[in-house]
Amino acid sequence: MGAVNVTVRVDEETKRDFDVFCENVGMNITTAFNMFMRAVLRTRALPFPITDIVQNQTVSIVGKEALKAMQDQSVINGTDKMTMDEINEIITAYRREKFEKRR
Repeated sequence: MGAVNVTVRVDEETKRDFDVFCENVGMNITTAFNMFMRAVLRTRALPFPITDIVQNQTVSIVGKEALKAMQDQSVINGTDKMTMDEINEIITAYRREKFEKRR
């Protein structure tokens, strides 16, 4: 497959700082961008969280997705109606069991 050029506009200071970073880790900007693009395509996600400022609060998209996944899993597990006391009892019992096994 042939190579193509991609043009990206950045301010001079950012480019200069990124050049220095790349040199310090033994690569050039082309290699860094190729690694970034391959990581995105492999994971189908950006390799860092994206946040949005909403009513003076930072809301992490990754955090929202993780919370939703935990909520969905709790429904599947049948634990979605448990109280915090019930959850803490299970955690305490598990830790007690793990600790006794180490003795």
